[in-house]
Amino acid sequence: MNTLYISGSPHVHSKDSVKKIMWTVVIALIPTMICSFIYFGINAVRVTLISVAACVFFEWFIQKFIYKGQTTIGDGSAVITGLLLAFNVPSNLHWGIILVGALVAIGVSKMAFGGLGKNLFNPALVGRVFLLISFPQQMTSWPKPVSKFMTLDATTGATPLAIIKSAMNKGEDVSALTSQLPTYVQMLLGDRGGSLGEVAAIAIILGGIILLCRKVITWHIPVSFIGTVFVFAALLHIANPQLYIAPSYHLLSGGLLLGAIFMATDMVTSPMSAWGKIIFGIGCGLLTICIRVWGSYPEGVSFAILLMNAVTPLINKAFKPKRFGEKIVANK
Repeated sequence: MNTLYISGSPHVHSKDSVKKIMWTVVIALIPTMICSFIYFGINAVRVTLISVAACVFFEWFIQKFIYKGQTTIGDGSAVITGLLLAFNVPSNLHWGIILVGALVAIGVSKMAFGGLGKNLFNPALVGRVFLLISFPQQMTSWPKPVSKFMTLDATTGATPLAIIKSAMNKGEDVSALTSQLPTYVQMLLGDRGGSLGEVAAIAIILGGIILLCRKVITWHIPVSFIGTVFVFAALLHIANPQLYIAPSYHLLSGGLLLGAIFMATDMVTSPMSAWGKIIFGIGCGLLTICIRVWGSYPEGVSFAILLMNAVTPLINKAFKPKRFGEKIVANK
């Protein structure tokens, strides 16, 4: 008797395997990783290695000794979680805090749901938000880029979004912040403070092009996410340019590009249909600006994506594709 097994998502309808797709994502993250090593030195290497190693170990340990089943660390998904978690934290973060984040990302957000394809939320973002809530001081101490690769200590400073948020809270004219904010060239190349994965916009864009060319992701979520942020921020800026910063700063600062290209597009936690992805991206964009402008945190990408992850099952229900062979019968 033949038995049919239905596995969890992602369901790949091509010659590409899950393993091949995951390692393609790892390759697409390499430009961003290299930039983080250049700008933050040996500390960036330390954070990345600890995060990746911890995520791989925790996934192996849980599968081996708790589930007592086959280990799947070779598929690359734990490596991606480790990289994305590292890219969402400061380069001076203590190794113990990184281990806690990796355990939450893998153990709580992924393996507690049954492993790859069964998790509701993006594991790296769950780990990042947990650390932000549990260790707010350490998670908001942002080192400035260093001039020498082997530099161990770096001065810290506010991120562009933090500077803008502080001015908004004080009622100051944000249009006068030009001298305090990095230039567009600096934001594109990465010469500014922030987490490992948000500094070099050009490296993130290059990684996104790789994913699009390899058809690992589609344009729907990144374009709708980034486009919504731009339009919403532009309307606010036009309404009151003294209170709301130009939309270009929202696009190039913070974790918007990293989130829109690498985390919101996670095939497990994002909608399946094209229209569902567009709705998902629009929701992420609206929530991001709402949190950045009216929320307590200067950044809102992580919270926005996680909130939309929770809505993904409803979006899939509302925008499910038509069944093959389905016949539409008109009402008499």
